[in-house]
Amino acid sequence: MISGVIYGFVALIMIGIGISQLKSEKPVGFYTGEKPPSRDDISDVKQWNRKHGTMWILYGMIIVISWICGCILGDGIVAVVPLIGGVIIPLGFMIWYHHSLTGKYKIK
Repeated sequence: MISGVIYGFVALIMIGIGISQLKSEKPVGFYTGEKPPSRDDISDVKQWNRKHGTMWILYGMIIVISWICGCILGDGIVAVVPLIGGVIIPLGFMIWYHHSLTGKYKIK
């Protein structure tokens, strides 16, 4: 039960980040250490923000799904695999996707 509250809270944070990025008028950044690009550096700010926001919303949903899968599998080490995998594995895909969006939308 405690893990459900924690995973739900974290998922809500990720979904909140996604929603705020969808609504943003300025170009959004991907991670906290990165300075968001300026409006002049991005060819289509609306699509840039939309794709980043959608990515974060999907990440929040994956976190919830991984928790549900962990609950279905029950107790033990087998249940931990989807719990950890649902949080860590998507990060690699998100970084890759962000870099592909940078290549697509960033004006050189």
